[in-house]
Amino acid sequence: MSVTWQGRNGLIRRILVTPANPRTAKQLAVRELLAQQARRFDGLTDAQQDAWNVAAADYQSNASLGQSGPLTGLQLFIKVNCRLGLLGLDPVDAPPLAPQFPDIAPQDLVITHTGGVVAVKLTCPTPPADHAVLRASPPQNAAVRACRDYGIIGVCPAPVAGAADITGLYTDEFGAVPVGKRLFVRVSTMVDGFESLPREFQARVPAS
Repeated sequence: MSVTWQGRNGLIRRILVTPANPRTAKQLAVRELLAQQARRFDGLTDAQQDAWNVAAADYQSNASLGQSGPLTGLQLFIKVNCRLGLLGLDPVDAPPLAPQFPDIAPQDLVITHTGGVVAVKLTCPTPPADHAVLRASPPQNAAVRACRDYGIIGVCPAPVAGAADITGLYTDEFGAVPVGKRLFVRVSTMVDGFESLPREFQARVPAS
């Protein structure tokens, strides 16, 4: 049995292999959140479920092999409420209106290495929105220029002197930042459980 998906240079096909399931604390928390929201949807009234079904018709699934379709009410409900849950926000029972996203404040990723101390910062000429979601990848080889392995590490902190320090958020997730590696960070804005298109940054960790 094989599996096919869209790669950077066309369709890719490989033998289907069951992936490892490390059952990390983060994995288990996300799975429980998914199951919890599925149960919540089942407990809604008919009118509430119908409202989600109507709203979902305006949202398409991510394309797979060039095909996509409208979401179901359950899918939209879980999508919205799981995103809220990942940020510790209260779930909603009624579908929110499609939001107007504020501009993404961070403009660049700057990594410094001074006296053996690495600092990872986002330049922010203006304060970020309330829920500017940060995603990052583990450190990549210096030659890597594109990355898809992202996970949420938190929300963008308030900038000081035009820079938001995300060193602690990054190291809490991935450990010490290795010299010479390339870091990838994405920033998006969440409003009522919907996320804007992300802005992506990358930078190489310099030698001291």
